[in-house]
Amino acid sequence: MEQQHLSKKVVFLSLGLAFLFFMGIVSFEIPAQAQMKLTYAQFTPAGFPINQMDRWAQEVEKRTNGKVKVQTFPGGSLLTAKNMFDGVVSGIADIGNLAMSYQPGRFPMSEAVDLPIGFTSAKAACLALDELIDKYNPKEFEQVKVLALFTCPPTDFMTSKPVKSLKDLSGMELRVAGTGADVVKRLGGIPIAMPQSDTPEALQRGIVKGILSSMEILRAFGFAAYCPYATEANLFVVTFSVVMNKQKWDSLPADVKKVFEDLKREHALWTGNFVDNDVLESLEWSKQKYNHQLFELPASDKAEIPKLLRPMIDDYIKRVTAQGLPGEKIVKDVYALKEKYEKQYK
Repeated sequence: MEQQHLSKKVVFLSLGLAFLFFMGIVSFEIPAQAQMKLTYAQFTPAGFPINQMDRWAQEVEKRTNGKVKVQTFPGGSLLTAKNMFDGVVSGIADIGNLAMSYQPGRFPMSEAVDLPIGFTSAKAACLALDELIDKYNPKEFEQVKVLALFTCPPTDFMTSKPVKSLKDLSGMELRVAGTGADVVKRLGGIPIAMPQSDTPEALQRGIVKGILSSMEILRAFGFAAYCPYATEANLFVVTFSVVMNKQKWDSLPADVKKVFEDLKREHALWTGNFVDNDVLESLEWSKQKYNHQLFELPASDKAEIPKLLRPMIDDYIKRVTAQGLPGEKIVKDVYALKEKYEKQYK
């Protein structure tokens, strides 16, 4: 009898709640799924042309329908260029963007694409790097999950005096960084290492007569004001990667992992296309604002450059072969990938 009375109470209570819900007086909300927050560190300044970070973060948020929120830290505000990789491994940042050539010897496979191979576009170099790392899955990235790979545009000469041939480079002081020092020396110039921030004053005082870099800096850093001339040489590129803390990667659900995987190749091509276009826009801007002039080397000089720089490639092969890597095969693969993607993206 008591049990029947209790059952009636439950029925009346249920009907009452249903009525209140129907009338909008009471609502039942399903708790929203907790948003995953990821930190992404980058050493280049916010808004810098090679800054692909914001676009990547936006795509992740969009493709996960807001399930993942990426908090970005540009300009070395969380991790600097030199401690980026270790900072991601240790979990200071979930994700980091690094330039492999900033730590010589640590990323030997990536260094093959940093060599003076002669890439004529960032698109081709980005896709070559992506395919090379996918093929070999090198130990240099075993502590992290690689989310994206890309390069800067090919490097060229920007000078205060016209450089129309290799002879004009002879004895010319040029601001360089990393691989550029050996390149400039072998082409007859005098490499001068200095921070990018000190270069405008050095150009104005004649301490250096130019710089070796990718040409988006004509507009991005205002170098067109100090270097009224540029000479296309397509010497080398600088490789970059976006990497994630391994434990963080392992903790992600399968659907989020798929978004990252699907974005990897696409982002390499997007970044290559973006920075290539930025160079063209920078040259046009420089021409309009400063009457900037762009020169092309004679065919004989173009043919001579690979011969002058080949010892750098041979040295690389010997060095990485001694470390147990198939140096000669890696370099052959890079040249083959260069040809493949330059034909595809003329």
